[in-house]
Amino acid sequence: MRRFYLVGFTLLMTFDTLTQVSFKMAGNHALPVEASIAWLLRLFGEPWVYAALLGYLGAFFTWMNLLKHAPVGPAFAASHMEVVSVMLLSAWLFHEPLTVAKLIGAAAILAGIFCLGLAEGDEAPAGTA
Repeated sequence: MRRFYLVGFTLLMTFDTLTQVSFKMAGNHALPVEASIAWLLRLFGEPWVYAALLGYLGAFFTWMNLLKHAPVGPAFAASHMEVVSVMLLSAWLFHEPLTVAKLIGAAAILAGIFCLGLAEGDEAPAGTA
């Protein structure tokens, strides 16, 4: 079951990260933003928009499958791993700064997921008390 969680949450993080990075790429390529049909056509002509939609669909189906088996608390926390991966990819791809506050926030997210995972592992399975 651990392998299922590891693969599932890695896949979820990958789909969520793809979605966020794709939206940023689509937005960057569709600049300047303007309220016009021409801008909408330019935006929907970007393949990154469709990569974002693919990411959303993949994340949705992955999340639904994970929720069938994973405890909700740790699953919900782990589903936010993309905040860390998007931050790291944004620093690399978009040259966004990695500030001390962002790194502390990422460490807090990872620590919270780790603590929830430990707490869930310490609880007895339902019906075995």
